[in-house]
Order: sequence, then C-alpha cells, then structure tokens
Amino acid sequence: MKLNPLKKNCGKYRNNSKRKQQKNIWRSEINDIVRGGCGGFLFGIPLLYTMEVWWIGSSATPAMMLIALVLTFLVVYLLMRTEGFRKPKRFNRSYQEITETIEAMGIGLVCSAFVLLLLRELSPGVSLKEALGKTVYESVPFSLGVALANQLLGENGTNSPDNRTSRQDDLVENNSTFSDLSATLIGAIVIGFNIAPTDEIATLAAAVSEPWLLAIIATSILISYAIVFQAGFSAQDKRRQHKGIFQKPFSETMICYLVSLIAAAIMLWFFQKLTWSDPWTIWLEHSIILGLPTTIGGAAGRLAI
Repeated sequence: MKLNPLKKNCGKYRNNSKRKQQKNIWRSEINDIVRGGCGGFLFGIPLLYTMEVWWIGSSATPAMMLIALVLTFLVVYLLMRTEGFRKPKRFNRSYQEITETIEAMGIGLVCSAFVLLLLRELSPGVSLKEALGKTVYESVPFSLGVALANQLLGENGTNSPDNRTSRQDDLVENNSTFSDLSATLIGAIVIGFNIAPTDEIATLAAAVSEPWLLAIIATSILISYAIVFQAGFSAQDKRRQHKGIFQKPFSETMICYLVSLIAAAIMLWFFQKLTWSDPWTIWLEHSIILGLPTTIGGAAGRLAI
C-alpha cells in the first residue's frame, strides 16, 4: 500500500517543524541561563574578592548556611516577581515562580563555586564544610544578580549603537571604537577601584600557578564576550553590525580585555600594590587576577553607552 505523497510531505514538515521548535526551546533556555550567569557576575564579582566573606563562610555553621539560603530564597523570589533573568518572563503557573527562584539560586551557587575554584579558594585541601560555607555566602550576591539580570542591563532602546551603525564613514567608525574603549576603561575603573587597594590580590596571586592564570584569562575573555554579545542584553544584535577597526565581536573583546588589564595594572600601581622595582611577572600575575573583575566592569561599561 503506497502512502499519499502529500501526506508523506506533511509528515516530514511536521517532524522538521517539531525538531526546529525543540532546538529553539533549548537555544532559548541556554541563552536565559547565560544571561542569568552574566547578571550574577556583574553583581557578585566584587564580593568574591573580599577576604572577610571567605573567613565568614569558612567558619559558618550548618544552621547559618541554612538561614543564608532561606533569606536568599525570599529575596530572590521577590525579585523574580518583578523581572527575573528570562526573556520574556514567563510565569504561566504559580509554582513557576518558585522553580525559577530555585534555578536562579542554582546558577548563583554554580557561578560562585566556579570562581572560587578558579581563584584557588576552593581546592582539594579545603574541608567540605568550609567549601560549602564559602560557596553559600558568596552565592548570595550572585543569586541576586541573576534575578536582576534584565533590570541591570536589559533592552532600553536608548543606546547609541543603532545610530552609529547606520553610517559608514571612517570618522564615525573611529568614534565608535574610541567610545567603546573609553566605556571599557570607565567600567573597569568603577569595579576595580574597590578591589585594587585591598590585600586580596596579593593573597590570591600567591596561591595561583601559571595554568590557573591561563584559566583566569580565558574565563575573563569568555565572560566579557557573553555579557556583550551572547546574553541578550542591550543592543546586542546591533553591536554585531559595527564596522569600526575593533568592532567585530572577537577583536572588540580582545582589545577591551587588554584595556581592562592595563587599567588593573595602573590601579594597582596607583594604590602602591605594585612598584617599578617589582619583576614583570609580579605585575602580570596581579594584573591578570584583578583583570577578571575589571573585564566584567568594562563589558558592563560598553553596554551602558
């Protein structure tokens, strides 16, 4: 018995449509998670460079950890009712607010644990209780950042990239590049100025080896790229159309990372954490470690213009 060709084609069309829909769902879910993680980094990275929080987390009792989680859940739940990290926000059922609150806290816990591991504050020599305490306490601002992801740097329609990309002349392209570099420098200073005077950079540098420094560099570049070009924040699609010298996603990310590193080194020198007599390797190590938060600040600065 032969099948009707029309029915056969309709069946193929439905299957293809279903696969495409599933693929779009997964892509949307990944983008939402990336957006939430980026919001967490924007909001929570400064506290990860605070020694006092490491100590408090290390000595926290299980009861205090539970209280911290409960209080975080309540605050994140209230924030999720206003905006959240998904685009668009979808609460079709009442329990979805709870599940997305748990998901936001999960993203915050994973991101904070990852950075603590990257900075060697979590290592095989750290006890399970100490590791849990550090992760729980550091995850509080990360979770808040996840819940505020769209409010921090969502689409506002007022940014200037659309005006800049409509012109093709060299002067406008150079102005676009200069604006991005300036915004990167300002954002890096805003975030790094609170961290550079502290002793945490030297403490972290003493515990980090060369492979971990390379991992910090890769993480800094990846997070910067995700914030500006992947997370779906302000004018992301328009930024991809820029025509300036350093206006392509990869080249812009790399040059802005170098600007963030230079800003980190200058701030460390300004606060006398580095001197001209120090070896260049010390300058490089300290700048790379401070470069993680300054790169994130620089990425936020580019989105703010």
